[in-house]
Amino acid sequence: MTKLYVDADACPVKDEALKVGERHKVPVIYVSNAWMRLPDSPYCERKIVPEGLDEADNWIADNATKGDVVVTADVPLASRCVDAGALVLAPNGKPFREDAMGMRLAMRDLSTHLREAGAIREGGPSFTKADRSRFLNQLETTMRAAKRVAEGSS
Repeated sequence: MTKLYVDADACPVKDEALKVGERHKVPVIYVSNAWMRLPDSPYCERKIVPEGLDEADNWIADNATKGDVVVTADVPLASRCVDAGALVLAPNGKPFREDAMGMRLAMRDLSTHLREAGAIREGGPSFTKADRSRFLNQLETTMRAAKRVAEGSS
């Protein structure tokens, strides 16, 4: 059965993820280091992990499998989930694909290095209505694909 995992600590599309999860009748598991208010829904699950570096990421990576969907902006987590066979989307709707993970990891490492060296001072682009719309459309498409994969592997 397909599950939708949300790396929830700083996710701007929690409500949208639940809307799509409910439409597809799949559990939406919000993983975070702290309690947060979530909508009341039979499809909404909360997983609070111990505080610590990458605890939420590790839990998601250890549980996401082929036929699941993961929502995260974290490139290393996305890479681990793609390796496990999950379909992964960033909150702006851009998919993480196996054939592009090496480049995305390299760009992330370069950006981190440049920020630490002081060459980059601002964060990334702000989250827009177009990002939210792209996410909803892409999650719908991704959820359908994940359910086909899950049905084929059972």
